[in-house]
Amino acid sequence: MLGLDKTERVVSLIAGAIAMILAAVEFPNLLHNRHIIETLKYKGQICPAGYKHVVTQCQKSVLVHPSYWLPQFLLIVVFGVGLIVFALLRKRVGVVTTGLILGLALATAGLPFIFVAGWLIIRAFRLQKYGDATFRGSNQRAKQVASERRASGSSPRSRSKSAVGDGPTVPGHTAPPTASKRYTPKQKPRKR
Repeated sequence: MLGLDKTERVVSLIAGAIAMILAAVEFPNLLHNRHIIETLKYKGQICPAGYKHVVTQCQKSVLVHPSYWLPQFLLIVVFGVGLIVFALLRKRVGVVTTGLILGLALATAGLPFIFVAGWLIIRAFRLQKYGDATFRGSNQRAKQVASERRASGSSPRSRSKSAVGDGPTVPGHTAPPTASKRYTPKQKPRKR
């Protein structure tokens, strides 16, 4: 299976919906000027000019223009829509990439997107290695491979490098390709 399965697609669409909700929460900041509070650590007995002493900090209220919020709003909308589009197209790499970028750009608010991207990466690894993305299926496959290896008497550590290219030792796994005589130049033996 190359794309997202049903569960991964639903989780990715939910992550896209969360991004759209964050964009909706951010939208009122684009409508008019807002006051934000800048803080500094309180050092000594005096706050800098324009700051007021509040508990252990120096705070100052600053009026910001809506353009202050525009880059973050556009980032959330563009990557949120990208997340939804890649989920609908069942493209795992696109969902992972947009999720990681959105998660890293939003810092703490982006943790759900980082978790979704990491979860998809782990499932892709399991799908590639064991043929099943679920924890239960990959665990069963790993146990089966280990029991087959024990029955044949070989362990991955005891095999030499020359034995790797001889052929698959575990059913379902293919051997790496051998060197092409036409394109691979002959190597001189190493001097000791």
